[in-house]
Amino acid sequence: MSTETSETWLTQEAYDRRSAELEQLSGHGRTDIAKKIEQARGEGDLKENGGYHAAKEEQGKIEARIRVLTELLRHAKVGAAPQSNGVVESGTVVTATIQGDPSEFLLGSREIVDAASELDVYSEGSPLGAAILGHKVGDTVVYTAPNGKDITVVISKVEPYEP
Repeated sequence: MSTETSETWLTQEAYDRRSAELEQLSGHGRTDIAKKIEQARGEGDLKENGGYHAAKEEQGKIEARIRVLTELLRHAKVGAAPQSNGVVESGTVVTATIQGDPSEFLLGSREIVDAASELDVYSEGSPLGAAILGHKVGDTVVYTAPNGKDITVVISKVEPYEP
């Protein structure tokens, strides 16, 4: 695990939504799973107790999500999307042609968008995100994908993300 921390841009709405999720998981989520584990423990031999093992697995997922949210919120930069001036940066929606196919996506954290959003999200650390970060409208960028193929991206539009 990297000890390097990076700032993540979030809208106020996304920050509030993730804060509420963290509060729920840290409070009721932990309480509820503890009750499930205790109830399953009472059902007998733990080696053959499927309910107990399922509850413990769920507890692990809750604790992992709590760690992710805590770290995200600790390093969040909250506010309006950066004014892009046609330059690709975190919090911008990019319209580009990737290998000849048109695409529109947000560069940033998946935590920014609402779960119902159909907008694709690429992090700044992804191969695509790292390749286009700092480039501007009209630029053509070629990067090597994890599978070894060269991918051509033509940036045609960059705008601030608006939820």
